[in-house]
Amino acid sequence: MTDTSFDTEVNAKAAESGANASARFAERMATAGGRSGVIDTARVNYLASKVIKGLNDIVLEDKVSYEEYNALKAWLIKVGTDGEWPLFLDVWLEHSVEEVANEHREGSKGTIEGPYYIEGSPELPWNGTIPMRDDEPGDPLVFAGQVRAVDGAPLAGARLELWHADDLGFYSQFAPGLPEWNLRGTWIANEDGRFEIHTLRPAPYMIPTDGACGQLIAAAGWHAWRPAHLHFKVSAPGHQLITSQLYFPGDPHNGDDIASAVKPELMLDVKDNPNGEGYITEYDFVLDPQS
Repeated sequence: MTDTSFDTEVNAKAAESGANASARFAERMATAGGRSGVIDTARVNYLASKVIKGLNDIVLEDKVSYEEYNALKAWLIKVGTDGEWPLFLDVWLEHSVEEVANEHREGSKGTIEGPYYIEGSPELPWNGTIPMRDDEPGDPLVFAGQVRAVDGAPLAGARLELWHADDLGFYSQFAPGLPEWNLRGTWIANEDGRFEIHTLRPAPYMIPTDGACGQLIAAAGWHAWRPAHLHFKVSAPGHQLITSQLYFPGDPHNGDDIASAVKPELMLDVKDNPNGEGYITEYDFVLDPQS
C-alpha cells in the first residue's frame, strides 16, 4: 500500500463516510419501493404518538431547559448535515430492532447489519480468497465451516456475503483510497454446504468521531470502540437469510461494544494456523426454514 493511499485512507472524514452511508441507504430503499413492509395508519399513529409522548415525558420529568433543548435541536440538524443518521440509528437502536426481528429463530443467532453493507460483492468459489490489495496489511485468516438447515441437512449452494474493515478500521466504498470491493466477497458453498474463506483478521476500530455522533460520544463521556468482527449475510433457497457478526476472543471491547451487538453465541474459536501464517477458525451457520 503506497504512502499516498495510506494517507488518503486515514484522513477520511466522518462527513464523507456518513454521506456515502446515507446515499447507499436511500438507494436500497428506492429499490425496495421506499419501505420494507406495509405499516398501516393505526400502527404509525400508535408508534409515533408513543415516541413523542416519551420525549415530552423526559422534558417534563427531567426539567429540560431551553438551552438544552436548543443544543439538542442543533445537534439533530448536524446529524442530518453530516449524513450520520444511518450511523446513529445502527449504533444505538438497531440492536433492539434485530432482537425483535430474530426472536423466533431456532438456528444461528443474528445481530446488526450496521451502516456499511453493500450488496453485489464479487462471487467466489466455496474456497476462494477475498478481494484485497497486494500489500493489504493484516494477519491471514482461514475461516471454514458449513451451512445447514435446522434439521442438520447441508445446504448446497448457500451464499455467504462477507465484509469487514481493514487493518486501519476502514470499509471500502465508505473511505477514500480503497479499491471498490476491498475485503468484500460472496462465497458459494459446495455440494456439502461447506465453505473455506481466505481473508485477513480485522482489527478493532472506532466509529467516526469527527461528526455529530462523535460530538455526542464526547459530550456523554462514552467511548467509540467496536471490537474486531466479521460481517455476514448467509442465505439459501427456502430458508431465512441471517445477518450476523462474528467476534474474536480477548478483544477488550467485547464487553462494552458501542453498538451493543456482541452475543456469546457469536464468539469464534481462533487458533494459530498449523499449515501457514496467521489464524484459522471454524463456524457453522444454521438457517431456519422460510416461513
